[in-house]
Order: sequence, then C-alpha cells, then structure tokens
Amino acid sequence: MLGVMQISRRAVIDVGTNSVKLLVADVAGTEVHPVHEESRQTRLGKGFYESHRLQPEPIARTAEAVWEFAGMARQHSADSIRVIATSAARDATNSSDLTDAIEKASGLKTEIITGAREADWAFRGVTTDSQLAKTPLLLLDVGGGSTEFILGHGKKKSFGYSFHLGTVRLMEKFPHGDPPTKAEFNAARDWIKNMLDAEVWPLLEPALLHEKKSGVVKLVGTGGTPGILARIEKKLDRFDRNKIEGTILSFEKVVAHRKNLWRSPLAERKEIPGLPKLRADVILTGVLIYEVVMEEFGFSELLASTRGLRFAAVMDN
Repeated sequence: MLGVMQISRRAVIDVGTNSVKLLVADVAGTEVHPVHEESRQTRLGKGFYESHRLQPEPIARTAEAVWEFAGMARQHSADSIRVIATSAARDATNSSDLTDAIEKASGLKTEIITGAREADWAFRGVTTDSQLAKTPLLLLDVGGGSTEFILGHGKKKSFGYSFHLGTVRLMEKFPHGDPPTKAEFNAARDWIKNMLDAEVWPLLEPALLHEKKSGVVKLVGTGGTPGILARIEKKLDRFDRNKIEGTILSFEKVVAHRKNLWRSPLAERKEIPGLPKLRADVILTGVLIYEVVMEEFGFSELLASTRGLRFAAVMDN
C-alpha cells in the first residue's frame, strides 16, 4: 500500500534496443505501485551495429508502439507520460530519425538518457525493495544494446558503468544456426569472457573487493532475462511480478537453463513454458551473459528483480 503522501499516477515508456515497455504507476515519494505494464518487441537494434544507423522499419515499429502505449497510459488516467530511450538510441548517428518519428506519431518528446543515468536509475529502482536496500549488491541490468554493472549498499552507489554488451548486440555480432553449433556457442562465450576480463573487471574489482568488506555481495539481475528465467523455472505463462520478484536461481540452475536453451531449435524454445515466443531468440545471449558473469566473478546465486530503470524514471517524472 502507498503511504499517506500525495499520490500521482504517472507513466514511463522505455524505448530499448530490443523492446518498448510501458509502466503506469501510482507514485508517492519513493513508493511505486504498478497499475499497468506492457511490453512490445520492436527490435530497434536490428541491423544497427554495422552502420550505427537505426533502420526505417524498426523505427516505424517503435514509434507505433510508443503511440499505442501513450494511448494506454491516457486510458489509465496518467497525469504525465515520459518517454526515455537507451543504448541503441544514444549510440545511433541518426537518433533524430527515431525521436522525430515518435513525436510525429504520439506528440511526445523522447529523452535519450546516458549510460550513467541508466545505471543510476536501475540501482535506484531496484533498491525501492527495502530488503535489497539492506545488503551489498551487484546489480546487473542486461539490455539489448548495453549492460549496466552497478555496485552499492542501501542508497549509496559505489560503482556504476554501462558497457557495450547486450543481447541484440551479441546476437548480431555472432549469428548462429538453428540450433547453434558448439563452435558458435564457444565463439560467443569466449568473446564475453574476454570482454569482461579486459573491460569490466579492471574497473569493477577495486569497488567489489571494498564492498565485500561490508558483507556478502548479492548478485541481482533486472531486465528481461532474469524475469524470463524465473518464469521458466516456475512455468509461469504470463508476467506475474509477485511470483517473479525475489526468485533465486543457483549457478547450476542458470547453467542447466542455458544448456537446454542452446541445444533446442527455435521452434522448440517457443514451446518452453514461461518463455515468451518473441523472446525465444534473444534469450540465448541473455542467459549466456549471466552465466559467464556468475562464473567469472564467483557468484553462486542470481536473484531476480522486477524493479529497475522504469521504477526510478517514474519517481523522477
């Protein structure tokens, strides 16, 4: 329940590299009560990474989804609607094509947020869970085009950085067969390991070692992949925040899910209970990123959070 503070109903439309997501919520201070949530996979990053130009068809799909979600937000009596865009939009040389298309379709302006802002909001959103605010945590927010690594305890963030590691980005960098071959799996896995060793670990290690002095650091995942793994684990045919939030996946479970997903053809993956059909391709790179991070950084468990970027964005709305 929301507290006695004044409540306002707000909406955030999050334009990501893989999907567009809507959150309509009642907000009172730092309390966020979701009223309505939707997701559309528009694959904005499709065909993007060779030229760093957003392509016309994904732009059109994305603008249409924003228009549709803006209508839903108004139907739910949102007092304000905020549109934010992340990795693909900020890396694109033609980001104005996207923002112009969105404004033409919906009348809404789009904020393209920095990687630092994305990391900050992800941490603030996840730690609206009072239990997660009590312990040191490493938050991993794996998106379509980038991954945010955020380290902190309570409301204090000691490390936050956005890296060019994402599910769609990786899928386009390492195309694979159906099902993927062992060689294709190894190529993607080795690239992630090398990227973590060369780019992430040198920056993260000092802060992580310092944070461990305060207690055991939990690995928390937000975004699509942990939620989908939790749904597969619990065989949930739809998104259920209450059942997904706080699901703990052991390293062994993550490995088992990765093995099953990577050896199954796309048609079989689409029939896995809990795995949305439109996510059956991109889940491969998502689960692999989490597995390699857990292995490389020595985490035995992954805790799934359904909060994150949009929770903080709607608080700031």
